[in-house]
Amino acid sequence: MWKLRSIFNLLLLCSAVTLVAAQGSTNTTSKWQTLKGDAPLVIARGGFSGLFPDSSFNAYRFAGLTSLTNVIVWCDVQLTKDGVGICFPDIKLDNASNVATLFKDKQSTYLVNGVSTKAWFPIDFNFKELALVNLQQGVYSRSSRFDGTVQPILTVEDVFNKVQPPGLWLNVQHDSFYSQHNLSMRAFVLSVSRRVVINYISSPEVNFLKSIASRINPKVTKLVFRFLGNDETEPSTNQTYGSLLQNLASIKTFASGILIPKSYILPVDTSSSYLQPATSLVRDAHKVGLEVYASDFANDVPSAFDYSYDPVAEYLSFIDNGNYSVDGVLSDFPITPSGAIDCYSHMGKGQKNQVPELLVISSDGASGDYPGCTDKAYSKAVSDGVDIIDCTVQMTKDGIPFCMGSVNMIDGTTAAQKFSNLAVSIPELKTQNAIHSFDLNWNDIQNLQAQISNPFAKFRLFRNPAAKNEGKFMTLDDFLTFANATSVSGVLITIENAAYLAEKKGLGVTDAVLLALNKADLTTKKVMIHSNDSSVLMKFTNSKYERVYGIKEDISDIQNSTILEIKKFASSVIIGKPSVFPTEDLFLIGVTNVVAKLQAFKVKVYVQLFSNEFVSQAWDFFSDPYVELNSYVFGSGANPLDGVITGFPATANRYRRNRCIGYKETPPYMLPVAPGGLLQLMSTQYLPPAEAPYPVLTESDVVEPPLPPVAKIAPASNNTGSAPGPNSRPSGQSAITASISMISMCILLAVLVIS
Repeated sequence: MWKLRSIFNLLLLCSAVTLVAAQGSTNTTSKWQTLKGDAPLVIARGGFSGLFPDSSFNAYRFAGLTSLTNVIVWCDVQLTKDGVGICFPDIKLDNASNVATLFKDKQSTYLVNGVSTKAWFPIDFNFKELALVNLQQGVYSRSSRFDGTVQPILTVEDVFNKVQPPGLWLNVQHDSFYSQHNLSMRAFVLSVSRRVVINYISSPEVNFLKSIASRINPKVTKLVFRFLGNDETEPSTNQTYGSLLQNLASIKTFASGILIPKSYILPVDTSSSYLQPATSLVRDAHKVGLEVYASDFANDVPSAFDYSYDPVAEYLSFIDNGNYSVDGVLSDFPITPSGAIDCYSHMGKGQKNQVPELLVISSDGASGDYPGCTDKAYSKAVSDGVDIIDCTVQMTKDGIPFCMGSVNMIDGTTAAQKFSNLAVSIPELKTQNAIHSFDLNWNDIQNLQAQISNPFAKFRLFRNPAAKNEGKFMTLDDFLTFANATSVSGVLITIENAAYLAEKKGLGVTDAVLLALNKADLTTKKVMIHSNDSSVLMKFTNSKYERVYGIKEDISDIQNSTILEIKKFASSVIIGKPSVFPTEDLFLIGVTNVVAKLQAFKVKVYVQLFSNEFVSQAWDFFSDPYVELNSYVFGSGANPLDGVITGFPATANRYRRNRCIGYKETPPYMLPVAPGGLLQLMSTQYLPPAEAPYPVLTESDVVEPPLPPVAKIAPASNNTGSAPGPNSRPSGQSAITASISMISMCILLAVLVIS
């Protein structure tokens, strides 16, 4: 046990930081709209059950080490045959333990709330037998790699004495069931309360709470009535919980608070998964003197689309909405509400940026909320506080440069519905059955619908379906004009496939970008030119442009000589997340020195791609995009990162403005994670399989031959069935390589002189 405690401290204290000494939240910027004006409580359901087996020592201890210092740990109390009270998440033991393997012949069938249920029940075991049972992860979508660690079932006294939590909450879910089997939950609770400090006792059964109300010291222990589903029946009164909700004053006679599913407060439309108008429940309960605790919070369970998979945004809608605040939240991931309460609440639009050197760069605009590279996505990114908006430049058949995240039009448009006959595979571009932008005229593309990206559709995680086809595509000229008229600091222009376009299609994408930039006159904006091809960056010799080299492969290290070579054509780089924190089976195994090396050579480092969906993050980040961002920004090198690239700029912007970064003493929920720390809590046979290390980036990897000249290709027939675009030539050749107007020629000559 003491070894476990030292491991947990190693996990968290990855820098010499003293934990915040004050109890609870240090956020005093505004009076909370809770019943008594105090900060909301965090209740850790079964400890940190979002990662570790529910109700295990590891889960309870980790909750205490990563949360607000007044965190309350939750114990679902079950009774054994000999009357011992244990902490276990379900009345069915086989859901979260190996009991079925150890006691194959002890399965039974009982009525539970009137339903015949076949399982392994605690009433069929004495505690001595259950001492052999090991806790396991009961939610199959979560990692089972901690199941091999010895994690015995804990008694209520074990949790109090061994874990020593700041507060303890006992939930009595099935008093009637135990009474039917001659076991008294009332007797146990009253007995244990003389040996253990219990801060909260909840139950969905009215009679149970009434039976102990006169025997419990209200100055020590609060009684909380737990509401189940609206249509479920409360066994004592034979009324539905929905009907009991209509008489809150009667509940106040035997309880000081209510615990309700979060949907009672902010309902979610079951057909669309969007929020409905908030109910008045919290304010109604506060009026009669009842505290309100909201349940069912878990970072890895999709909630309403309104939150854009941002768990902090969801918590804030319950605790900091300007109208009310719940008095506490019950969560499987207590680190997230701890941060929401102390770091992100009551921020306001004028909240100071705590990491001014960190740039927030969009990925196809706010592509997590709208179809990428559309006016809607770019406008949303600007309103979300992005610094740099990005445009990956593609070329049309008639030579129009425009913004699109991929050369394959199937990825972000409805092209497959109209131009399936144009689908081809091009090995040089690594595309298969793709409809390429250079096979369509600009008019063709304008007539397509945008299509939102769903990179995690295989997990049934979809983005903002109400806006899945909203937005209009933008030419590069339109994009630059838009950027010039906004508050953004600058633009990131990405150029890809330049050699192929020049040699095989007669399209000069690099020249097109230079021409557009000169026309736009972005004198007040930062201009970043990004490419994976060093020969492209060599074409941009104007010192006002920041040249950004994209390291397209994930790497484990980079040679000093390679960095010196990169500095010949770029002053900054973009790397992928695995080049910072490599993983095995989505567990961090360490941190590379790539960022530290690059920064030591005065090369700026931007990391991509950050998404809010929890499946995009390593287990070590607890399904919390803010923990991930914080770990990359402050845990990847000696200095903070220079920038992050994301399709959810609102999340990154909120992160860098949180007040906890500015605290003199960093709270535990704002510490970078310790890479490889979770591996120490796994038994050897449960460790993820080792994977081959990423390669080291060498000089030869970054040196490219010069770009080929733009070929003069005979015009092809217009087989798309549309008229040429507004800037196309009758020949179908690029407007840049063909004869152009005198004004454009003057601009082009100016470009050549500058270069």
